[in-house]
Amino acid sequence: MRAAGAAFEQRACAELQRAGFALLDRNYTTRYGELDLVMLEAGTVVFVEVRHRRYASHGGAAVSVTASKQARLVAAAELWLAAHPKHARLPCRFDVVSYDGPGDSALMHHWRGAFEAC
Repeated sequence: MRAAGAAFEQRACAELQRAGFALLDRNYTTRYGELDLVMLEAGTVVFVEVRHRRYASHGGAAVSVTASKQARLVAAAELWLAAHPKHARLPCRFDVVSYDGPGDSALMHHWRGAFEAC
């Protein structure tokens, strides 16, 4: 399962870089959890959560980013920003890149500003 997650993170990273994003960090681990991708787009720090669901029986991949997961991502992002003062004053947002379906045929959707930091 870990290898599949890494493959989808790599796929998302490549797609976002093709769209003009620059990679700042990957798999940044904190006590609150992991930030999959930290990217820069037009002067905005973008924290990207990558999700995959093979089957949509429990909803698509994007719905798996629950309120508690969002809170952990916000806390992890705060730690990342504290550790990277060069980027701490830039605007930031939280995106979700979701993949729904099996393997290579999974469809990607990029949710810009998927949730707000409260």
